[in-house]
Amino acid sequence: MNSFSFHNPTAILFGEGTLSKLGEQVGKFGKNVLLVYGGGSIKKSGLYDRVLEQLSSIGANVVELSGIEPNPRLTSVNKGIELCRNHQVDFILAVGGGSVIDASKAIAAGAKYDGDVWDFLDRKAAVQDALPIGTVLTLSATGSEMNGSSVITNWETNQKRGFGSPLVYPKFSILDPTLTYTVPRDQTVNGIVDIMSHVFEQYFSLTQDTPLQERLCESILQTMIENAEAVLENPENYAARANMMWCGTLALNGGLISVGMANDWASHGIEHEISAIYDIPHGAGLSIVFPSWMKYVYDARPDRFAQFAVRVWGIDPTGKSDEELALAGIEATRAFFTRIGAPATLSHYNIGRDQFDRMAEEAVRFGPIGSFKRLNKDDVKAIYELSL
Repeated sequence: MNSFSFHNPTAILFGEGTLSKLGEQVGKFGKNVLLVYGGGSIKKSGLYDRVLEQLSSIGANVVELSGIEPNPRLTSVNKGIELCRNHQVDFILAVGGGSVIDASKAIAAGAKYDGDVWDFLDRKAAVQDALPIGTVLTLSATGSEMNGSSVITNWETNQKRGFGSPLVYPKFSILDPTLTYTVPRDQTVNGIVDIMSHVFEQYFSLTQDTPLQERLCESILQTMIENAEAVLENPENYAARANMMWCGTLALNGGLISVGMANDWASHGIEHEISAIYDIPHGAGLSIVFPSWMKYVYDARPDRFAQFAVRVWGIDPTGKSDEELALAGIEATRAFFTRIGAPATLSHYNIGRDQFDRMAEEAVRFGPIGSFKRLNKDDVKAIYELSL
């Protein structure tokens, strides 16, 4: 196990009815509030009115930024920054899923920066200050409700990049599983894949002697597998929704499940280049990319993939080599994604080879990616080929 430091400052308010604590929480930080949300589903569900009622109870002055895209755009972030400056906003409230929260983090950092907020994503500047933010989560997927990471797309240049800072951790996040009841099936499926993919990025590691971290990862994966189909069969299954929501938060909240382990994150970088150009859902892209990545890299440590097959998928190891188990575990992963309705190939979105060179080059723009197996441009392109 490697040495590590861990700190997570986000307060989690979990469970049915916790929205009633929203006004109290916001009031700790300010009354000039930027309310950020997506395409209007919170109005259809009635959540919008409930949020405004809570903000009204503390006399908050509310300015709104709606229409945040599934792959949040730099243009939307810049609109939010302008609203913050024009209305002396002192607190940002994100109501939605990971895209809304990611956009809010970028707005929070950009509002306190004199330059172009893209500087943070282009690694030209580090965040030095940020407005405080809070979240009301409506989609279990990214873990953005309890971490300091944000991914933003510059649609004009077809670049999708991320930044991270402890200054943009949410001050609080309200996690009420009932608020996810109305999430469409395809978004629920993408969320399942996203959560599991976050665990994969941490679990497949070359670091030795980390039995607790490995079992933490495995337990989240097992819990997701056990609850995924229950959620899809009955979207208002509270227990299944609650388990999925907490898995999503634990899967990516500053490294709790993988402290002391080297993480990979190559598959996320590979997928980002797909959705930067083709604007496909992030979770769907990961469903396509991750099994391909697994097939390409498993020989770097077949024993970890063999363990994955046995512990997560329950594959009988009798008479099987590590390589045979590894391949069986990869196939089980692909079969599960297919069973819940996630796409398996780029051709599902009519994506061919024409942008592979450009995407591969962008994926390694800052150098080789991944730690489980270092990948250069040719490696990334080979994984795109496996994903056809």
